Amino acid sequence: MKLIGRRRELAAVERLLRQGAAGAGGHLVVTGPAGAGKSAFVHASAALARARGIPVHWVAGTSDGPGRTTGEELLDVAGPSPGGSGPDLDRRARADAGGGPRLVVVDDVDRAGADAVESLAFLVPRLGSGPVMVVATAEEPLGLGSELRLGGLAEPELAALVPGLSAEAVHALWLVSGGLPGAALAFADEVAGLDGPGAVVRLALTAPSRSGFLELDVGLLRLLEEAAGRSLPPEVRARVLARLGRELLGDPSAGARRRALVEEAVALARASGAPGTLAEVRDSGLHALWDPAAARERLTAASEIVELARRAGDDVAERRGLFWRFTALAELADLEAAEAALTAYARAGELAGDAETAVVVSARQAMLATVRGRFDVAEALTAEVAERGRRVGLADTERLVGSLRGAVAALRGDHTSLVAPWQDQARRRPGHFYEAMAARSLLESGREVEAGLELERLLPSVLAGSGPRWIGAVADLAVVASQVGEPAAAQALYGALLPYAGRLVVWGGANTITGPVDDYLGRLAAHLGRPGDAVRHLDAAIAIEERAGALPWLARTLAARARSVGDQAGAAEDLARARSIARRLGMDGFTSTLGPPEGEWRLIRDGDDWLLEAGAETARLRDLRGMHYLRSLLAAPGREIAALDLVAGGAGLHVPAGDPVLDDTARRAYRQRLAALEERLESADRAGDAGRAATVEAERAALVAELRRAGGRGGRQRTAPDEAERARVNATRALWAAVRRVESAAPLAGAHLRASLRTGRFPRYQPAPGGPARWNV
Repeated sequence: MKLIGRRRELAAVERLLRQGAAGAGGHLVVTGPAGAGKSAFVHASAALARARGIPVHWVAGTSDGPGRTTGEELLDVAGPSPGGSGPDLDRRARADAGGGPRLVVVDDVDRAGADAVESLAFLVPRLGSGPVMVVATAEEPLGLGSELRLGGLAEPELAALVPGLSAEAVHALWLVSGGLPGAALAFADEVAGLDGPGAVVRLALTAPSRSGFLELDVGLLRLLEEAAGRSLPPEVRARVLARLGRELLGDPSAGARRRALVEEAVALARASGAPGTLAEVRDSGLHALWDPAAARERLTAASEIVELARRAGDDVAERRGLFWRFTALAELADLEAAEAALTAYARAGELAGDAETAVVVSARQAMLATVRGRFDVAEALTAEVAERGRRVGLADTERLVGSLRGAVAALRGDHTSLVAPWQDQARRRPGHFYEAMAARSLLESGREVEAGLELERLLPSVLAGSGPRWIGAVADLAVVASQVGEPAAAQALYGALLPYAGRLVVWGGANTITGPVDDYLGRLAAHLGRPGDAVRHLDAAIAIEERAGALPWLARTLAARARSVGDQAGAAEDLARARSIARRLGMDGFTSTLGPPEGEWRLIRDGDDWLLEAGAETARLRDLRGMHYLRSLLAAPGREIAALDLVAGGAGLHVPAGDPVLDDTARRAYRQRLAALEERLESADRAGDAGRAATVEAERAALVAELRRAGGRGGRQRTAPDEAERARVNATRALWAAVRRVESAAPLAGAHLRASLRTGRFPRYQPAPGGPARWNV
């Protein structure tokens, strides 16, 4: 590739070579996207070195060195061993340290894998020991310092790269390539021999979009607008208008214009009678409009596209039609038929040798595995998507992988980890409803106030919106509104979702599916105080989930129905089934929201407090010493635990009656210190200062333990009635204080504890009738 421009970058190479000639090593990393001219740059750098008489070494596994001259060494690259060296690069650096300057050229080091990058990172800090210079290229920054980025060329520079093309054709090339010389040269072959208008139209129709999903390729849009403003044959105009509508999908404000463009394009294509043109226009039209209400129309259009494409012999359009069929069937909640359509799409891609099709299929298979609770399979497929997507250069690979991993995390109940990524996406791509996903994650990670504020901010824009992510955004806000929303917000979202009852919430091209619409309608109806509607919708959702084998969704909907029905027996059955599914699938975060199983009461630490869940009663209790004693007794029902062990935090062993003690003087000193500590503990309890109480309790426990271990002077043994008695008094007082606290917050649980506790020197919990089958402490 001819090197045009890049004066600043070549000047940096000149400085590096002068530095090497002076005996000091150094490096320069040049980054840029594919087609930016990185390979041409390193060959130009090698030529500069040769002109100075500096030997050049090329690294194998990256560039094959077409600019390598005869006799120039081709080095191997491998990662450094722990405490060792990157074998060939470091060997060369050390071998040349005492000789003249050397230039090592590493082209596309990141494509050679992590070992190559590690070797380079290992070598860079050692370059100062000798006159070894490295010029390396990579697509993304390596974080090694001394890095420059290659962007697009200016339009006059690009004109010098493609002499012989008209100014109009050069301008078109510059728009669709972004000025990247590699891309421009590839497009130049396509428009060779065409006049300016012909080049504009050809590139407008054939140049691949450089945008990601729901993003704008501004250069291509400008070229399409120029082409649409020209006088064109009806068939060509239909294709231009349809593509312009499709490329405008990333502009949320262009809905009306997209529809007008598609309608005109379809009319022109039908009038032309060309099946290939109509298939292309119908496909672009589905992209441009993507109305969530039109799933059945999408299914019909998909069948038409497949038939037209087969008549025209267009395998690319046929695959697009098959994929639209998969998406529409998923929206219509027929996952079995959707999988069959996905299989047909995969086979068509295999026959055509299309590597991107394989990545798309793996991603959708990962999503289907996720909704069925096969999380390990989903994670393996997601790793495959990441590897293959990067290898074939599939746009949006990172976001695709992030969405798949986020779906697994959400179903497992790990919502906290999702808040920051969705908020970051919302900042980067405003107007595409990532804010709604972040709001739901905020709610389900316990940040209800923030989620409620986001609901108020987002509701007007979401209700007025449209597009491939719209129904997902409405569903996410419905979750927030069903828990913390005002009735008006819940009613508005209910009305927006109601036309889609019986369908699934599908985002875009079915890379994310978040459950039946009826599940969200049921939650909203319950929040609005309409239990009949709630149960009707939730029953419909459960039927869809059972038919599809979507176990994670089923667990969540069963839990929602349990909270909505008046039948306590039915609610208990739903909760038991939801808990069983969630536990078997490893949905730990979700399981923790279901409360204790039937017959189980819980007394557990929750931050600085205690959480009591006893049947229908739930209470949050302040930390007291007695709560710790109570937990020890509940953990061993029917078993006596010595009061002295209880207050010392021991293992619950009985204390012999004749335990040795200290002499009188030492005993008095210990008793005085224990009394002082007792007063400090009572003060801390009254103030609710759990931290101070814990510190004092630790010292007191140590003193009590010392008393138990100590013996008298002169070999004479004494018993310890005073210490045991003090422990009995303290344990009894602390336990009943804890029971009184429970009684004030949960009367039924408190009554059971009062009837079941036995205090004294050997307290125990002897369960009275009416209590739980078991305690979880």
